[in-house]
Amino acid sequence: MPVLQLEHGIKDFAMWKAAFDRDPIDRRGLGVQRHRVFRPVDDANYVMVELEFETTDQAEACRAALGELWKSSAAAPALKGDPQTRIVEAVEEMEY
Repeated sequence: MPVLQLEHGIKDFAMWKAAFDRDPIDRRGLGVQRHRVFRPVDDANYVMVELEFETTDQAEACRAALGELWKSSAAAPALKGDPQTRIVEAVEEMEY
């Protein structure tokens, strides 16, 4: 299952979360099956997000949609810096 990982600095978590929750790219419509949001425990102004998909093509389409969204400061008001993205697949998972 492909996962689009993205991470970037933010100006304010509450502002970022409100924009994320508005879902301007329609994650479900792009094929997102599940998402997870992370923040480093020592940096409240940084987020990491994982978006899971059925196919790599869906993940690529979502990455392209995010790239367009991030060009607009009105659509992504809390964004600070250049987002980093990658598409990965799990090769092993183990519970302890």
